[in-house]
This record gives sequence, structure tokens and C-alpha cells, in this order.
Amino acid sequence: MPDTAPAGAKRRLFFALWPEAEVSRKLALLGRETQAGAGGRAMRRETLHLTLAFLGPVSQEMMDRAMAVAGAVRARAFDLVLDRLECWRHNHIVWAGASALPAEAGALAEGLTRELRSAGFSLERRPFAAHVTLLRNARCPETLTQPQPIFWPVRDFVLVESKLSPGGARYEVVGRWPLAL
Repeated sequence: MPDTAPAGAKRRLFFALWPEAEVSRKLALLGRETQAGAGGRAMRRETLHLTLAFLGPVSQEMMDRAMAVAGAVRARAFDLVLDRLECWRHNHIVWAGASALPAEAGALAEGLTRELRSAGFSLERRPFAAHVTLLRNARCPETLTQPQPIFWPVRDFVLVESKLSPGGARYEVVGRWPLAL
């Protein structure tokens, strides 16, 4: 994939799990249904993802380093069942998550974070919180109707560039790495 960023420009990057079309369709529908009671702004279907590690603005050299790290990560594929709907009151975000996170998901996030830190990346120190943001600026009602489980077969992970604009962020997958079956 050719580099389209101007020389010296920094790219805003993150590693994520990127849902296949049917999973993103179900997540977008869940977001719209939940919006009726929680208000807020529903995330666009094409932006739905589960962040593994946020890198922030990085140079082309650091992007290349991140891609090399990702290529060296050894992790196993897993099935994620999103069956939990919660709201973080401090930032008014409604999110979908798993009642039981597969060990492979935690191992992927922890291994990727460890290797990125070893490669010189400065990452957040808070623990991995596996979630898919569905709504921003929500009212966070006392209770949320829990969803029908959404089955997500996770077979790879991606590096994504976030391009900010007045109309909102646009995400572009710039790298993809398979997980061992």
C-alpha cells in the first residue's frame, strides 16, 4: 500500500479488532436501538471496532516499527460473544462488551502492548477494557436492556489510521495480520 502522507507528517494510529460486515451491521443496529433510550450520537457502522492499543500520532518510521511488531505477534484466533451493554458515566459512552473475555483476546492485547512498549512506544497504562463504543454523549440511563448475544469470530487484527475532519473521524485499515487457527 503506497504511503500518501506528506513527508514528516504524523499519522494517528491504533491497533484494533475490526468486525466483519455482519457483525458491524448487528452492532450498528444495537447502537441505534439503544440510542432511543440513552440518547447521544450513534457511531457510524464503518467506524465500529474494538481497540487493542492506541498509538496516537506517529512518524512513518514509527509506523513501520509498529507494523514490524505486529508481524512478530503470535496469537490465536478466538470467538468473542458481545452480550453486555454498559455506560461509562464519566464520559457518557455506551458500549458493548463480553461478559466473559476469551483468554486469547487478553493475551493478544497484552502481548501486543508489551511488544510495542519494548519497541519504544509510549502507551496508556490503564488495563485493557475490551469494548466497542456504540454511542457518544449518551445520558446513561440507570438500566440498559441487555442485548441478544452478537457472535464475532476474530481471525485477525488490524492497524488503523484515524483521519480527523469536521465531519468526524474516518478510519482506514493500513495493515492486517492473521491470528493462528
